[in-house]
Formats: sequence, structure tokens, C-alpha cells
Amino acid sequence: MTTGTLGASFGPALGPGLTRLLSDPAGRIGVPDVTHRKVWDAVPRRVRERLAADARDELARPEPRLTAGAWARAARDGDRGAYEDRAWELQERVSRLVLAAVLSGEAADATAAGEVCPHLDAAVDGLVRFAEASTWCWAPHDRFTAARGEVVPDADEPYLDLGAAEVAALFAWADHALGPHLDRRAPGLRRRLRREVDRRVLTPFEEVRDWRWIGADGNANNWNPWIHSAVLACALLLCEDEARRARLVRLVVAGLDHYMAALPDDGGVDEGIAYWWAGACRVLEVLDLLAGVGGPALDARGLPLLGELLRYPQRMHLGGSWYVNVGDAPPRLSGDRPWHVPYRWGERLGLAETSAHAVAGARQEGDPAPPRAGLGRALTALADPRWCGAVTAGAARDESAPWLAGQVWLPRLEILVARQETASARGLTVAVKAGHNGEHHNHLDVGTYWVAADGRPLVVDAGRPRYTGQTFGPERYAAWPFQSAWHNVPEPGDTQSPGREFTAREVTASGDGGRSGLSAELSGAYPDGPLSGWRRSVSLVRATGEAPAYIDVRDAWRGRVPYVRLRHLLSGRVELADGLARVTAEGAGVVMRWDSSLCDASAERLELEDPLLRDSWGAFLTRLTLTVRDPGSAGEVTVRWESAV
Repeated sequence: MTTGTLGASFGPALGPGLTRLLSDPAGRIGVPDVTHRKVWDAVPRRVRERLAADARDELARPEPRLTAGAWARAARDGDRGAYEDRAWELQERVSRLVLAAVLSGEAADATAAGEVCPHLDAAVDGLVRFAEASTWCWAPHDRFTAARGEVVPDADEPYLDLGAAEVAALFAWADHALGPHLDRRAPGLRRRLRREVDRRVLTPFEEVRDWRWIGADGNANNWNPWIHSAVLACALLLCEDEARRARLVRLVVAGLDHYMAALPDDGGVDEGIAYWWAGACRVLEVLDLLAGVGGPALDARGLPLLGELLRYPQRMHLGGSWYVNVGDAPPRLSGDRPWHVPYRWGERLGLAETSAHAVAGARQEGDPAPPRAGLGRALTALADPRWCGAVTAGAARDESAPWLAGQVWLPRLEILVARQETASARGLTVAVKAGHNGEHHNHLDVGTYWVAADGRPLVVDAGRPRYTGQTFGPERYAAWPFQSAWHNVPEPGDTQSPGREFTAREVTASGDGGRSGLSAELSGAYPDGPLSGWRRSVSLVRATGEAPAYIDVRDAWRGRVPYVRLRHLLSGRVELADGLARVTAEGAGVVMRWDSSLCDASAERLELEDPLLRDSWGAFLTRLTLTVRDPGSAGEVTVRWESAV
């Protein structure tokens, strides 16, 4: 479904001449080291002051501890966050302190006593803490330890996963940015960093070529570019053997092609908006690195797919920090996204609306270079004066949103997003998903839909709770946020089933100036039974003259099923009346209408205990269920959504 591969784009450049192309790459990656004061002293004062204040706060906190007991909890009680949260905190701490040391330029000789360079010294402490850890792998991923029936990792058998990739990339960028000052203050550290990355990442990457995350079976996901991007950074910044560096880069390119081959040509990401940054965005970063180091011979940034891939975040945007959240994606983006990547790509490809969306996203989050996004990403953002200037410019607040299209249709993912007004979050927006239940991070949600008013979603997907040791195993669907009963889908006598074969059929999307819609046959998403057909049609009808805009959801079924329930997951205050429900939150509102002679309505309030879900929605969500009184052997129900004005 894609057009072009990286290997084909590079062609002969991957041959024997690659060693020469990659010679001395550190000076061509677009990020200078700490001694280039002209670059680092030019970072806007507001950004420098914020980073300095955050670093002071970091120094006042104790360093996070990585313990064997916390690592073992993934196996003992399923709590993987007990360890992973501390690992992320330590990584963010080190990144923040490295950035502060780079911006301040502090340095001292190894024999200088006292707190002469507090940020640099604390960064060294954090790097050594990681170097001394038995493993960089996150416990649920370590198949080697699990195969032994153990809960303590074996340092001699490292498993290359996302956690290992994150620490390796941290080492590579810290070594590059602070190298001259590390040589003065902590002689021997850089050799230790290289040894640990070689042992835990580069050697396993070379010697084990059947890692599942490579996706050679055609099932590559975000792990592929996430890990390959870290390996590339280590190859370019830490590997001093030029022939080996070239071999590593060839393996990276070949591995990334498995991910590229799995991407649909509409640029969609079935893992959801949060995973675009972990997967697709890293492909864009890898291509920037390769083009910077290798010049035109290693520049594959003209592949047609990339422009479509780049637009995915803006196409899923509802308004403010809210997004259409398919898969395990949360509905709101957290403040750790490398917005400079889509900004720079938008500038390069002449997509002004993409760059505008990136600037708006960074301003929404309040940070042009968030350390939690990764040290390399933060350094790259800070070293780009155009980016920093665009985000920190003191221009009057701009309410325009040129990236918000009136209609977006992704035919491979079968997702439609339609809004009442083009280039504005005002009024109604609807998103509809057909698809199948074998997608990555699937939620058993074939046929689900979202409704937002003024950019705020009110008919919603809860998103994912905190991951546990059971999330990606046979018990995944025991958690309610992954079940179809808690999505905006029909329940015709049964809930949906997992698997690629449980799919929507006869999917069609339509649109003109006045109406946008999606229609799909949903019966294939349910187990075999008496249901012989379920046609769902969702339409947004735009305002004309005095007639206001509205959204119709029409469900028509065939088959003598034991019951028919229409589920609706709602965020905000819900007021229920005869044939009507009003949903309001944060100044936005919608009214839901149905024929009360056909259905009985009930509402149940779900108190949210999971911290991720509470961060998204607050204390509760409400599930409103319409139960058809007499399903018969065929029937039809229409629900209408209007703005609450």
C-alpha cells in the first residue's frame, strides 16, 4: 500500500561507499556540542530561564531509585509502573540536567572540589546510575528472564526493548552534547557509556536478527522506529569503528523498511495519535539524521508517503489539546511531544498549515523542548532558532486553525473526521471509525464514533488505563476500557470479538459542502449468531440558513437477536429526560435526541480511579444505554446530536 522504500531510495549509497559518507558524523547532525556557545547562548531567554528553574527543582529532589523489587512487581502483581515510572523519572532528570549544563556551559576539572558545576555533576550521577543498573529493559518485555521463570534480570543476557533504546539514546546524546566537559570533569565516563551501549544494545542488535519488534512478518509497529532511531543515534555518535557504523546503518535502514511497508498510503496510524510520536515521528527524525550526515545520497525525504504521514496529527485534532483517540491513545496529548519535528517538515514541504499546527501544539503545552520527549529531541529543538522563535514569539493570540479540514477520510484505516466549519473548532465535529478488531492496540470498537462541540469531545473513547502486566496478554479485554460495551457501538445480543476477521464491511464515505458521512456493515464484528445484518450510518449535516447543524446516527439491523442496546460513553454533566439527554463540559454542550417510544434509556456513572483516565476526564464518565423495547427480526433507531445553545 505504500510507495517506495528507504533501501530503494538510497540505492548504491548503501554499498561500500557508505563508510566514507558516514565518516565523522557528529559534526553534521545539526546539534553542536556544549563548546559552541554561539548556538546555545542564542536560545531565547524565556526558554533558558524555564529550563534553569526546572533544573533547580530537580536538584532539590532525591534521585529516583531503580530497585529489583519494583522491577519484579510486573510478574508479582502486574504493576509495571512501579519500575517504569522511576526509570522515566530518572531519564527525565538526566535530560533536564544535561540541558541545563549545556545552556549554562558550566565545567570544571576532575579535581575541582565543591559544587562548582552542580548540573553537570548530577547528570553524571544519573548516567552512572543507569550504567550500573542490571537491565535497561522494562520487565514485561524481557522474554529472556520470563523464559527462565525468574524475576531478576540477567545482566549477561540483555533484552533489547523500548526501555533499553531510551537509555541508549540518552547516553548517545549526553555524550555528544557534553563530551568535552565530561572529559574534563568525569574522565572515563564516556568510555563507560560506550561499553554499556555496545553490550546492551549494539551487539544484541547485530547478533539477534529475529527480534519480533523488527516486524519481518509484516506486523511492525511503533517499536520498530522507536528502537531503530536509538540504534542510529548510537551508531552515529558512539561507534568509533567506521566499518561497523556503516553495517549498523544498513541494518537500521533494512529494519525501518519493514515498518514503512506496514504503513497505509493514506498516512494513518492505527495505534493512535500518541503512538504517531513514538513511531511515525521517529521515522521523520531518522530521515533528518541520515540526510544531515550523508547529504543528498542519504536523503529519502521525498517519498510520497511522508507528506501524508506528516499530516496525521492535524487530521485527528479536535481542538485545544483534544484529539480523536483510536487505539490506546489518550484523548489529550501530554506536554512531552517533539512539536519541532512536524514544524520543520512542514516548512520543508511547504505545508504552512502543518507548521502552524505544530506551533499551536507547542504553545498549548508551553514548552518548545520538553525533556521528557527525549534528550536528543530537546537538544535538536533548542538548537533550532527558527523553531524557538516561532514558539516564543510574543504575537497576539491567534484563534485561527488552518489545519482543521472540513472533512478528512483515511480509506485504509476507515476513519472519517468531519466538522461543521473548516479551519475552526467551532460547532460540531464528528469522527467515525470502521476498521477491524485486529488493529494494533485494539479496543473492540468497530463502528464507534466521537462527537465534539467547540473542539471539546463529549461522546468519547475513554482511552487506556495504566498498562499492567496483563495489558498485552490474553487478559487484555478483561479491562473495561478495552471492551466494546464501553464504546459507542451497538450491542446486538452480544459484544464484539477480537481478531482481524471481526471487521466492518461495505464501508463507504461521502461528502459534499453540506453533508459528510460514513456508512458500514458492522455485523462482521460480532460472533456468529442470529444477527444477519447491522448497517450503521453516521452523517454530519452542516448548517444552512436558519437550520442548525446536526449529526445523525442511524442503526438498522436484521436478525432475531435477544436484545439490542446502543451504548454511548459521555464526558461531562449528563441530564436525562424523555427522549433527550444534555451533555455539557467546560462550556461546550450537545443535546442527544431519540424516539422514546422505541427505546428505554438508562445512565450509569462510572467513577474513575485510574490516574491516566482521571487526567483525561476528571472524576467520572457516564454510559448512556438505549435498550430497544422490541428488537423483532428487524428494526431501526436514529439518534440525533445537536449543539446545546
